[in-house]
Amino acid sequence: MAREDPLAIGGVIGDVLNPFTSSVSLTVSINNRAISNGYELRPSLVVNRPRVTVGGDDLRIFYTLVMVDADAPSPSNPVLREYMHWMVTDIPATTNASFGKEVVVYESPQPSAGIHRLVFVLFQQLGRDTVITPDLRHNFNSRDFAENNNLTPVAAAYVNCQRERGCGGRRY
Repeated sequence: MAREDPLAIGGVIGDVLNPFTSSVSLTVSINNRAISNGYELRPSLVVNRPRVTVGGDDLRIFYTLVMVDADAPSPSNPVLREYMHWMVTDIPATTNASFGKEVVVYESPQPSAGIHRLVFVLFQQLGRDTVITPDLRHNFNSRDFAENNNLTPVAAAYVNCQRERGCGGRRY
């Protein structure tokens, strides 16, 4: 029996990306801990940008990393989908995001309602300096961005993030 793709289960495939075959390793670490798809965290853990490591085997191949909130401003009414929190271009294979160019400065997520999917997408570039930086953070579209810049999705990961304190619940 085939294992379901966590990106499909989490709605990342469909809401953010079309189906694709992952071909490069992508490791997202928060507080020196590698996270897995669907990991739940609070905004206080993503105040600082995560460490993102890219696999591959050829330093001459470059990647673009995009971090978006697929559920902004709220999962029930995601009218700002996708909200871009971070973009780094020209990341050489076998390195991490700090070796690339931060073209959209990291903005820490502050979800106010519901559980938000923070999606990390790694795209392969045609070459260095080939990506045009978008003007706006809100209503970013990963599919259109990829098409307009001749980018190919090669890896993705997502975490679930909700506001610091839960929304109440029962009190006895």
